[in-house]
Amino acid sequence: MNKSIALLPLVALFSCGSPSEPTTTPPPVVQAAAGEPDSAFWNADALIDSVERQHFEHLRQITSGGDNAEAYWSFDGKKLVFQATVPKWGEACDQIYVFNPFTDDLLANKPQQVSLNGGRTTCSYFLPGDSLVLFASTHLGDTACPPVPPHVPGGKYTWPIYPSFDIFVSDLKGNLVKRMTDTPGYDAEATVSPKGDRIVFTSMRNGDMDLYTMNIDGSDVKQITHDLGYDGGAFFSPDGTKLVWRASRPTKPEDVKEYKDLLKQGLVQPTQMEVFVANADGSDAKQITNLGKANWAPYWHPDGKHIIFASNHATERGFPFNLFMIDMDGQNLQRLTNSDMFDAFPVFSRDGKYLVFSSNRGGQDHDTNLFIAKWKE
Repeated sequence: MNKSIALLPLVALFSCGSPSEPTTTPPPVVQAAAGEPDSAFWNADALIDSVERQHFEHLRQITSGGDNAEAYWSFDGKKLVFQATVPKWGEACDQIYVFNPFTDDLLANKPQQVSLNGGRTTCSYFLPGDSLVLFASTHLGDTACPPVPPHVPGGKYTWPIYPSFDIFVSDLKGNLVKRMTDTPGYDAEATVSPKGDRIVFTSMRNGDMDLYTMNIDGSDVKQITHDLGYDGGAFFSPDGTKLVWRASRPTKPEDVKEYKDLLKQGLVQPTQMEVFVANADGSDAKQITNLGKANWAPYWHPDGKHIIFASNHATERGFPFNLFMIDMDGQNLQRLTNSDMFDAFPVFSRDGKYLVFSSNRGGQDHDTNLFIAKWKE
């Protein structure tokens, strides 16, 4: 669930083509009386590409400026929790925020901040009841933002795997109520089953980046992936019986050595990843994409039969990233967006009416903003 892939060189350093023209100042958020957003709510329909009109009926830009990503719905579908680095909000690295996408105006106002203890935070998600969220934070290691590995010209792109990341539970006002992990090494990327009984997360406690599950209270921790490689960004299916996630699987001796050497430095290289599905206990794991390059940020369609994900497999230079959908058996790949820069982190609302995602479209200086689309089948 690390959003670094959105913020770095894929757009900013390599700059593919010309970004779309910025939108005009959107109107205030308007909520229709019946509970559905009316026509005044949708401010970015002009940014919908012709390819996207098959599934995007309307579009709204939610944020403006900085890097905003990984927005996840509350159980009741009325709130989103997300991570962002927005200079005008006064934070130097990713922090966690919560808001109502149908009534709160983030174009004018800073949302409620949930992470108030310093450090870098990531991978937030609502717990059942929607009064608590979990997220990972480095604040116990240091309240300052941890350093970002420098980009080496001509070098390979890496993500930092901060060993001080642990998973915490907070109320919506920022009061920490529980520490969920307390083992050496990286613990993050936690999400919650729609059944409300289990949490899946990524941990390096065994020396590799594997998936684990635990009860909603943090008990009964079980390792569910065992193959060498990075396993992360996992989500339960709508009925809670299956998981989807992204994974690397180095097999050549030189690739295995490189992977292990990077892990020793607290780094992982996310440029070769595919999408996997399995039962919720990790059994019957299957690779459902074999596209090459980076296929990641998978999420379930509400029907439980399709997976939406981000990919750069159709490009030659590593960018742009676009959204695709595929059957859970790996058949019928469909392109959903047609960006010349970056679209990723797609997440459906539970009722399937809305898709929230991150995109560079319509922005300036390669900002990564949140958008919400009214979805049509």
